[in-house]
Amino acid sequence: MTASAQQFEHADLHVGLVAPLPPPPGGMANQAQQLLRLLQAEGVQVEAVQINRPYSPGLIKHLWGLRALFRLIPYMLNLWQTAGRVSLFHVLANSGWSWHLFAVPAIWIGWLRGIPVIVNYRGGGADAFFNRSWRFVYPSLKRASLITVPSGFLEDVFSRRGVTAVVVPNIIDLSCFSSLKNKSSDVQRAYPRLLVARNLEALYDNATAIRAFHIVRNEYTEAQLTIVGDGPERNSLKKLVSELGLSNAVRFTGKLDNAELPALYQTTDISLNPSLIDNTPISVLESLASGVPVVSTNVGGVPYLLEDECTGLLVPPGDPDAMAKAILRLLHDASLANSLQKNAALYVQRFKWASVMPVLFAAYKQVFNKGSS
Repeated sequence: MTASAQQFEHADLHVGLVAPLPPPPGGMANQAQQLLRLLQAEGVQVEAVQINRPYSPGLIKHLWGLRALFRLIPYMLNLWQTAGRVSLFHVLANSGWSWHLFAVPAIWIGWLRGIPVIVNYRGGGADAFFNRSWRFVYPSLKRASLITVPSGFLEDVFSRRGVTAVVVPNIIDLSCFSSLKNKSSDVQRAYPRLLVARNLEALYDNATAIRAFHIVRNEYTEAQLTIVGDGPERNSLKKLVSELGLSNAVRFTGKLDNAELPALYQTTDISLNPSLIDNTPISVLESLASGVPVVSTNVGGVPYLLEDECTGLLVPPGDPDAMAKAILRLLHDASLANSLQKNAALYVQRFKWASVMPVLFAAYKQVFNKGSS
């Protein structure tokens, strides 16, 4: 199937969105769900090819060696069938095994079926992954019609390898946060409420945030920390909280649906992002949109997202003392907190759908123009 630029102009676009979808919620899955809804609202026909569909039968998920096979075969069949109906594949791709198992089949099946494939590459670990596996990754990338990335950081990662990538920012639904109260008078409260909204995995280093919070509690004895997310580090993090005597001050919520997050940001004074590897964290964008000052590590794509002392405070990774010092600065200095909030409110406008949509549709048009030339 082919589609011309003229067809695209007449809204005959039919997209195969290859991506994870909630449940469980997560950065890429949430972005995919949001993109699906927004494209459909624009009159675009979208078929989702879900890479994380539930295992069938359910007991397969417990069989480590077989479960990938039971998911991969139906997935590839779904790709092949969908490619016969749609005018392009829009593939949300990540590093590691996710790339090999899900992105690669979508690229090659799209190529074999004669439809454009846009690879939307995501994930802060891209540089290390490419260093290990570029000779395996590049042949598939060459078959893609266009590579898009959500940040200048990943644009640079590809550029260093001679590959052009187009920046299409992540999308934040600012309407979800428009009713949130102005926090400018709340950041110096005697009972500060801190938030970490990253999965409980080693690369997000929630332990550093907990240790930093422990330091802050020496001065703000009524401070509270909420940790949103789940993952393999849950038990070890709970043990650390207990060892530090913070059990009454730290709350683990587990994973929360998107609809539950805006109200949580409304009750948050400072948001922490302690990750060791990162790209464009959605939780940081949501914090900025909610008027919540952010303290983040200066890793990966975060310095491309946050300007230190302007839209957030950046600290070295794995350094609880530095993170605690930045938190205390915000609690002591209302003018700094207010400045970050005001600058962030202007900055996040570039991530709203009205700003991202023309960039995305220009990318779609580019691949059709290329195919019709």
